Amino acid sequence: MTFWRVIGGCCKVHCLLGAVAIGRVIGGCFQRACRRLVASLMCVRLAAAFLQLRDGGNTLHKNMPVTAGNLKWSQELRERLLKHRTHFRRINHLILQTEETNFVFQKCEEMLELLDKHDEEIHTTWAQDLSHLCEAHLGQPILRYNDCGLFEVNFNEKLSAVLREVKYLEVLKHPDIPEVAMQLYSKRETLYKYIGNLNLITRQYNQLQRTILPEEAELIAHEIGRIDQQLKPAFDTLTWQNERLWDYIEETRELVENVGSRLQKAKENVGLIQNLLHRLSETSFLVRKTGVTCPLLCLDNNERMCQLYGSVQEMSTRIHQLVQENQNLLQADPLSDEWKAYIEYIDHMISDGLFQAIKCSLQYLVENTETTSKPAPLFEAQLILNDNEMTFKPSLEHTVDGNFSDIVEGLIQNIYLIASNINRVAKHLGHHTYQDDVDQMDTLDKMHREIMARVHSVIVNVQEYQSYFRKYSHLWMDDKAKFMKQFLVYGRFLRTEELELYADYELQKCSPQLNHFKQQISIYEALHEEVSKFENQKIFNGWFQVDIKPFKITVMNVIKKWSWMFQEHLLNYVAQSITELAKFIHETEKGLAKKVNEGDYALLVEIMGHLMAIRDRQSIEDIFKPLKSTAELLRSCGQQLPEQIYTELEELPEKWKNLKKIAFTVKHEVAPLQSNEVSVIRRKCVLFEVKQQEFRNRFKNEAIFSFDAGNPYACMDKTHKDIAKLETEMKLLQETAKLFEVSVPEYKQLKQCRTDAILLKSVWDMVVFVQMSIKDWMKTPWKQINVEQMDVDLRRFSKDMKTLDKGIRAWHVYVGLESTVKNLLTSLRAVNELQNPAVRKRHWQQLMAATGVCFVMNEDTTLGDLLALQLHRVEDEVKHIVDKAVKEMAIEKALMEINQTWGVMDFSYEEHHSTGTPLLKSDENLIETLEDNQVLLQNILMSKYVEYFLVEVSSWQKILMVADMVIALWLEVQQTWAHLQSIFTNSEDIRKQLSEDAKRFEGIDKDFKELMAEVVKAKKVIEVTNQMGLLGKLEVLQQRLTLCEKSLADYLDAKRLTFPRFYFVSAVDLLEIISKGTHPKQITRHLVKLFDNVADLKFEEDTNTEIQMAIGMYSREGEFVVFSEPCFCKGQAECWLSSLEEAMHRTVKQKIMEAVAAYEDKSRDQWLFDFPAQVALTSSQIWWAADVRMAFDRLEEGFETALKDYNRKQIAQLNALINMLLGELTPGDRQKIMTICTIDVHARDVVAKLIAQKVSNGQAFTWLSQLRHRWDEEQSKCFVNICDAQFQYFYEYLGNSPRLVITPLTDRCYITLTQSLHLNMSGALSGPAGTGKTETTKDLGRSLGMMVYVFNCSEQMDYKSIGNIYKGLCQTGVWGCFDEFNRISVEVLSVVAVQVKTIQDAIRHKKKRFNFLGENIELKATVGIFITLNPGYAGRTELPENLKALFRPCAMVIPDFELICEIMLVAEGFVDARLLSRKFICLYKLCHELLSKQDHYDWGLRAIKSVLVVAGSLKREDQSKPEDQVLMRALRDFNLPKVVTNDAPIFLGLINDLFPLLEVPRKRDLKLEQLVRQSIAELHLQPEENFILKVMQLEELLAVRHSVFVVGNAGTGKSQILKTLHATYSNMKLRPAWNDINPKAVTTDELFGFLHPSTREWKDGLFSSMMRELSSITHDGPKWIVLDGDIDPMWIESLNTVMDDNKVLTLASNERISLTPSMRLVFEISHLRAATPATVSRAGILYVNTQDLGWSPYVTSWIETRKAQTERANLTILFDKYVPYCLEQVRCNLKTITPVPENSMVQTLCSLLDCLLTPENAPPDSPRELYEVYFAFASIWAFGGALFQDQLIDYRMEFSRWWIKEMRTIKFPSQGTVFDYFIDPDTKKFTLWSEKIPGTEIEADVPLQKSVWVWVSFMQSSLKRKKKRKGRVGWN
Repeated sequence: MTFWRVIGGCCKVHCLLGAVAIGRVIGGCFQRACRRLVASLMCVRLAAAFLQLRDGGNTLHKNMPVTAGNLKWSQELRERLLKHRTHFRRINHLILQTEETNFVFQKCEEMLELLDKHDEEIHTTWAQDLSHLCEAHLGQPILRYNDCGLFEVNFNEKLSAVLREVKYLEVLKHPDIPEVAMQLYSKRETLYKYIGNLNLITRQYNQLQRTILPEEAELIAHEIGRIDQQLKPAFDTLTWQNERLWDYIEETRELVENVGSRLQKAKENVGLIQNLLHRLSETSFLVRKTGVTCPLLCLDNNERMCQLYGSVQEMSTRIHQLVQENQNLLQADPLSDEWKAYIEYIDHMISDGLFQAIKCSLQYLVENTETTSKPAPLFEAQLILNDNEMTFKPSLEHTVDGNFSDIVEGLIQNIYLIASNINRVAKHLGHHTYQDDVDQMDTLDKMHREIMARVHSVIVNVQEYQSYFRKYSHLWMDDKAKFMKQFLVYGRFLRTEELELYADYELQKCSPQLNHFKQQISIYEALHEEVSKFENQKIFNGWFQVDIKPFKITVMNVIKKWSWMFQEHLLNYVAQSITELAKFIHETEKGLAKKVNEGDYALLVEIMGHLMAIRDRQSIEDIFKPLKSTAELLRSCGQQLPEQIYTELEELPEKWKNLKKIAFTVKHEVAPLQSNEVSVIRRKCVLFEVKQQEFRNRFKNEAIFSFDAGNPYACMDKTHKDIAKLETEMKLLQETAKLFEVSVPEYKQLKQCRTDAILLKSVWDMVVFVQMSIKDWMKTPWKQINVEQMDVDLRRFSKDMKTLDKGIRAWHVYVGLESTVKNLLTSLRAVNELQNPAVRKRHWQQLMAATGVCFVMNEDTTLGDLLALQLHRVEDEVKHIVDKAVKEMAIEKALMEINQTWGVMDFSYEEHHSTGTPLLKSDENLIETLEDNQVLLQNILMSKYVEYFLVEVSSWQKILMVADMVIALWLEVQQTWAHLQSIFTNSEDIRKQLSEDAKRFEGIDKDFKELMAEVVKAKKVIEVTNQMGLLGKLEVLQQRLTLCEKSLADYLDAKRLTFPRFYFVSAVDLLEIISKGTHPKQITRHLVKLFDNVADLKFEEDTNTEIQMAIGMYSREGEFVVFSEPCFCKGQAECWLSSLEEAMHRTVKQKIMEAVAAYEDKSRDQWLFDFPAQVALTSSQIWWAADVRMAFDRLEEGFETALKDYNRKQIAQLNALINMLLGELTPGDRQKIMTICTIDVHARDVVAKLIAQKVSNGQAFTWLSQLRHRWDEEQSKCFVNICDAQFQYFYEYLGNSPRLVITPLTDRCYITLTQSLHLNMSGALSGPAGTGKTETTKDLGRSLGMMVYVFNCSEQMDYKSIGNIYKGLCQTGVWGCFDEFNRISVEVLSVVAVQVKTIQDAIRHKKKRFNFLGENIELKATVGIFITLNPGYAGRTELPENLKALFRPCAMVIPDFELICEIMLVAEGFVDARLLSRKFICLYKLCHELLSKQDHYDWGLRAIKSVLVVAGSLKREDQSKPEDQVLMRALRDFNLPKVVTNDAPIFLGLINDLFPLLEVPRKRDLKLEQLVRQSIAELHLQPEENFILKVMQLEELLAVRHSVFVVGNAGTGKSQILKTLHATYSNMKLRPAWNDINPKAVTTDELFGFLHPSTREWKDGLFSSMMRELSSITHDGPKWIVLDGDIDPMWIESLNTVMDDNKVLTLASNERISLTPSMRLVFEISHLRAATPATVSRAGILYVNTQDLGWSPYVTSWIETRKAQTERANLTILFDKYVPYCLEQVRCNLKTITPVPENSMVQTLCSLLDCLLTPENAPPDSPRELYEVYFAFASIWAFGGALFQDQLIDYRMEFSRWWIKEMRTIKFPSQGTVFDYFIDPDTKKFTLWSEKIPGTEIEADVPLQKSVWVWVSFMQSSLKRKKKRKGRVGWN
């Protein structure tokens, strides 16, 4: 631009000045310069234009297309060039007429030509393919997919470019625009309209696809499909040239807009729902009343909640409207699955919204119930005094309705209930509202529980604060009237305890003095002052306020009432005393003023009365002073008496003195008259004495004393009037005599007449009542006679008569009544017999024939008619016939029941799982019923009364006998068939090998199925079993099946010969292995039974071939070893298992060879990780022996320190391993290093011993006596040498198993056993339990790479089963260790001796095959037979001499515990092992010596090992803790569970002495403890710390020991401990399994199974099947077998191999069932007295002491089951009052018939109270006295019911005396003992048991129990009602 500006400037100068001017101005010099400038400028511009043209760097105008832009650019450039050329040419000057200037203009012309050419090229290039381009792109589909898969308009950009080019070319007025372009341009409006609408369509459709939800997509899928179908042509056939394109676009746009708008509206509706829920979630349902400063009152929230519920319901309505609108918008079928899915989506949204809403309100509660300080508390309760009870308003007691906890719970529930106000959208889900969803939300539940926990916490705090006021409870609890009454008598208030203590004694009375009143008033005034200072409010936990003011005011009023009570009494006392005295003085003065004349008897009597009154009041003078003091006291208290009282108080003393003077004067005046009257009175007394004697004589002869008297009541009325008249006369005489001081006789005869008259009335009442009753009975029809009720009434009459005075029994009226009752009782006996429903017509005929009495029985016969027949004369005949009728009726009833039973008894059938064949289902009820009925029929046949039913009974007996035979045979046949069917069907190999038997079984199978199909058509048992020929068919089937079974057994024996390890699996397992042999993966679970430690195989994953190829093996510990060569698992099981065995041996051998070769290539601690554990250990032992030999060689060469140098090297290697143990290792690597450490320590000690003994060569016995491994390079084999014996290593894969610590005892045992093998003998290890007999044998086998089978010998083993084991051992060449060999019976051992001798002889003669048990079998010389013995233990026998001679004996004694302990500590990673091991063993020795001798104590090797394992785990958990603390904790915490209470202090003292100044807390798992507490609460137990500790100790024991004894007396909580831990496991979601069994309830054979001696058939046992079932469960949850029963050596010894480290149950069938890692044996027992040391040492012990829990927790749990709060409170008090004293008395001074634990007594007490404290006996609000009556009764029988009683001493009597003396609250009658009474439910009084039944004479033929066991019947009926367990000992 600068260039053009310069040129322009020059031209302007030229125009303005012209050439002349320039010429003048510019000189010549300038002209030259100007020419050059013009030329240069033109050349530069032309060059620039050219370059720009050539490079295509045209600068286009903004928004212009390429072609038009280039043409525009060239046009503008051309115009500028022409313009400037024109300007220059106009300059008429010589400077432009030069060659340079001409050259420039020439170039300018060329440039213009170039621009023209350029325009032509641009236009040609653009127009060249324009037609094809337009044609091609207009022919494309109108839509396409973009890279994101969305729709977009397929209008090519090139077409848009063409339209733009044409547009701009027209603007440029380009003359030559192509026709194609113009045609396209002419359609531009149409195209733009198409594009705009298509863009709208694609945008809407893409938006729909992007935003549509899956639920919405399903709803409008058909419409989306329509759109897709509509759009499909737009991608395929529709092009831009289509004529009807616009119609298509409009139609499509309407379709998309319709769906899109409706979907968008639906989404907006969903958004509205979300907004509604959002507003709800921001609303708190709880607000303070008037702001933050006012507490929220719970009860005032209801109105707000109602409003909120209303708004929520409105919201619910709106939501349903919106959902309904969406249904219409989306045109959904409400019943379709798509709509259900959509509303489920809405439903979930609403559920989330409700969650947020409820969470908001709960969060409000959570935040406002935090303990931090707040502006104001949230809740308030008032402490009030209501009905003499201190309570809160609202109440804090959870038992009271509407308590605070319930209110808060109600608030929360109200919040929750908002969900119930929204009707569910997705109604098909089954709930009408969202309440259930909300209730199950964990977050809300957690907040709910948090709030309620805070509520409960604050309640506890408030109640604790409330207890402070309980010291004032006497103010409102004590009865003021009762207090004042006692105060006035004793001068003080007597407490309940004091009243009970002195119940039988007269307390000294002491009337209160004035100072006593003053003291009481002062006390209450002081209390009033104290209470007035109470605070009015108190806040708890920052959010709960207690208003104490109401309580405070009430208590102050109560105190004032107490004070006023005393003041009021004094006021009344003073006023009454003064008034009464004044009145007395006035009236007496008035009376004495009268003058008495002689003969005026009435006035004389009046005067004498006044004189007597004055005489009786001589003490009045002493009361005046106290009255004045009292008045002064009242005045000081502010109480004023009336003024008159004060006046009288001053005047009365003087008036009293005057009255006494007057009386003295009057007395002298009337003295003569008094003397005369006395004489008259005495004469009257004598006359009355005579009169009453005469009346007595007449009275005794009255007619009313006779039973036959007529109208007795009229006579008695007359007699009563006569007696009353005499009594009135007597009374008047006595009063007169008393007035004149004359003594009068008692007149006893008149009093006796009155007494007799009263008795007569009672007797005649009874006579009349009895006579009327009998008269009514006589009219009773025969059918309606209730003899029992009559008998009861008569006996009651007799009983009532006996209650009358004994003196009347001689009266005629009484004798007559007694005779009448007795005669009627006798007569009713015969009537009762005849009324028996068993009496039939034949019995009436027999009775008439026997008695000769004929009578007709019909409806009109009455009791009077029967009694008139005098049946009592034939009473014996009646009794005999009726007895026979009863017995026959019993038989008839039994037969009827049998008929009914078998008439409806059906068989149950089930289909066979694979064939569908119907099979008989074993029904225990059916079998039991059949057996019972057969026994019943047999008993009936033996009865003498069976004659009438003999035919029917015999028929039934035959029917049931056939049924029994058929059912037993049927079940046996179908069991055998099912067993063989699975074998012959599933195993192709068996069918091929046993082709004839397979065909035979096919026939059996066909016949059996046909028989079953025919039989099952009927279901009735009798009908089916008595079908003709069924029994015979079943017998034939059984015989045929027996042949198949025998063939199968022979076949299995053949398989065992092929692969001898099959001898060590059961027949069932072997059949499974054979049948699934072609599927190796299915039988790998059996490998562990065949090999020592091959638990599984790894197969090559190759799907191209059916042959499975095993490439490696896994051990039980999870160690994996790759086979040196793959093992092809093809063909039969025995074939590829043999190959597997060879592959295992070959692999182990190859690995050892590689490990030995690689030993020196790297450091040892790195080398051992390269190889399996067994290989690393064996190779290490090989190199150890080689290194020692090299050290000996160096010694011989002169290197004297060779051994010492090697010893130092050993120590360094050992320390390196220990350091590794302290680091992070996998369990497998840790076990490997621990095992190598164990052996390395022994190797170190051997070398140290060689150094100490100065051994200089390898021939010393010290060295030769060691097991020395070596690798022979020539033979490529590993050999083991010891002494002169050499063994080849056997290469059995042993896995990563631990090894024993080698002690000197182990070395000696190794030598003995290896020498016995060397001498072709067997080894016998004998010694006490825990000395390592079996483990040493196994460990020697491991050292030699040998498989060792351990067999637990038992009485079930016979010579055949042992012979089969020997067969397997001989053919496999492995070792067998027979544990507890001397448990086998002597008879079997004698045969076993021959078998062992046969084997040993064959080995000596080096036979390859030999004859054994009738078979010629292969013999491998490596076989070894070892036995272990526990001499002297229970159940052991002495070995026969011929058997002893075959075994080389080895005595095993207690090993060196200290050495074992040290080495194991080293292996566990302890550095200071030697010192710690000394302390360890020292502690166990001291425990053995100093602690008490308990049966369950074991301080032996197994106990030591368990503690060391615990110590190792503790050390690894906290490596920073000092080692002595770790060991101390392990010793203390692991041993305390088994230590009894008395020994615990000694044990802890020993630990503290050995580990002084160490205080290590017990390791606690707080999380688990919390879960235990939760389980305890769920089981309704008490969270006692001791109980929780025992549960935790059990859990710790089970983590270390797989067998645990839970030992403790009955009632100590053993079962609850187990149940609690089991429940805890369940709460932890561990899926625990629990199977319990009482081993004493079955025989040993039934427990473990047995081989039938004749058929050799194996019958599985209860324990074995249970263990097999648990071992098959795959999950890792705890699995318990709980054996709840006393220990018996006969069965417990069979579990020895299960309980020790073998963890295998060996059965007589040769089956071996392994205990999986998650399985545990738990023994719940009371003692271990019968257990041998072998048993005790094998299990961990948890001893539950009686004192650990006591009886209190049980009682607390029982009391919590009672519903009434008052009842619980009363019972708590009563238990504390009675139980401790009763237990102490029984424990110290009494003796029971059989030992009864204290807890059992308490449990009995609770059970009795359950029966007694029923709502009928003790309603909920009963007084405490009633509860105490029942409690006392229950306590007497619970604690005294089992007391001993004999001729010498009666402890029941002792107990009764003690009870009456000590327990005085409840009064018993004075007669008899406390055991003679029961509580009458009506009167609640103690009544004699004898009154429970009427008095009777014991009949000779009636059992004693029916007559005397009244209490037992009473208690059993009560216990039965309450469904309590009951039982009677000694009789049935």
